[in-house]
Amino acid sequence: MLQHDNVVARTGRPPGRAPGRGASRRGFLAGAAGVATAAASPALLTGCGSGGGSGGKLTFWNQYAPQRTEDPAVQRQSQWFIDLVDQWNATHDRQIELVFIPNATYTDGAKLPSAFAAESGPDIFLISPGDFLRYYNGGVLTDLTPYMDREAIADYGDSLETRTVDGRVYALPMEVEPLAIYYSVSAFERAGLSEGDIPTTWDQLLDVGDRLRGNTRAGLAFDTEPGYYQNFTWYPWMWQGGGEVFAEDGSVTVNSRATRQALQLWQDAVQFGIAPRTMPAAGDLLNAFQGDNVAMWQSGIWEVASFRAHAPDFEYGVFKLPVPEGGSYATAMGGWAFCANAQGKDPESAAEFCAWALGTMDERCIDRMVDWCTVAKTDMAPRESVLELGEASGGYDFWAMKKFRDEIFPGGRGEPRYPPVVYKALSDAIQGSMLAGRDVAGQAERAEAAIQAYVKSYEGASLI
Repeated sequence: MLQHDNVVARTGRPPGRAPGRGASRRGFLAGAAGVATAAASPALLTGCGSGGGSGGKLTFWNQYAPQRTEDPAVQRQSQWFIDLVDQWNATHDRQIELVFIPNATYTDGAKLPSAFAAESGPDIFLISPGDFLRYYNGGVLTDLTPYMDREAIADYGDSLETRTVDGRVYALPMEVEPLAIYYSVSAFERAGLSEGDIPTTWDQLLDVGDRLRGNTRAGLAFDTEPGYYQNFTWYPWMWQGGGEVFAEDGSVTVNSRATRQALQLWQDAVQFGIAPRTMPAAGDLLNAFQGDNVAMWQSGIWEVASFRAHAPDFEYGVFKLPVPEGGSYATAMGGWAFCANAQGKDPESAAEFCAWALGTMDERCIDRMVDWCTVAKTDMAPRESVLELGEASGGYDFWAMKKFRDEIFPGGRGEPRYPPVVYKALSDAIQGSMLAGRDVAGQAERAEAAIQAYVKSYEGASLI
């Protein structure tokens, strides 16, 4: 935990107690939209827990909606949630109602933060590490620690680092999702490349990408849309050069050589025509590969499920992120987590549900997490016991899952939990460098200045 006055909370609250209401509802919505002028103090988050539900049922918002009936991967994932809630409802008086939200609306829109600002937040919901402090500092995350098995907390290990404050757990991860680079075997072969040409350095990555690009095919795809996800995919490139947004003493250190070279890598990929300015196939990795619109693409372990469901015969490969000269390997690990609304209809039952679903040593709890990570989806397990059982049951025997487990996952770091103003300063630097072609030194300097100004009046949980 940071020990710098500019970064560490100065709330005066006893350890483990979530903060109360902060600034204005407008300030929160500004943060939700990524506006860098949002208030530095915790923004208002309230929620009566109605969430579009009915009666006394607790509403559970999630983005794993059955969007396409012909999509077996989506169906498996949405069915997992349906089965989970059905099991709870069959054995508990307090009932839960699933509310499916389309993925783009849930993860990229303002629906969830807007619901809380309008005092109609769901009782149970999913958040990524990147959004943790938005909701913790807003006072709407229930402390789940009293409802969990102590052995289960230990079983999570490092997976809880970005979801805890003062040793208290406020969100339970259901998965761990490391990033890597996927490539088309056919595109490699047509360019005269083989497994021996798989890049291990940044220079090799650009060289190979240059050889793979064509009139209608991108050599390499980095995410181009501004948002928490793009930041998530960019962090490993900064880390590999030793860069950090905050030093251990709490000082802001984003204006570093490592940051500048990471921004330069993405800028060079676009300016040299290797990476596109917009995502191929509207961001659909599988269709882009099948349509020969891209040869390499940075994405996460979840793509294995898409290939398995929709293109089992498509030949693809996956390799860990290359490193810069003098750098060391790192990847970012995301993943969604269950949260309970501290201001909902029944926070205790909502917290009990989260712990029952993901936070006990009960065999059924472990089994359902194995099923999520290796059957319904393709993820690394966030708990040691789940990973062990997943391995024993063959969940990581498939070549791609084995590569993630053995080569990619060991170098992973959890996705940072930066609040909207910090995220936006970094996002602006990425966008300015990558797509606008601005000087990377200036972009890094401006990002550092914006973050330094923010943390001077920041009040909330540690930023790391």
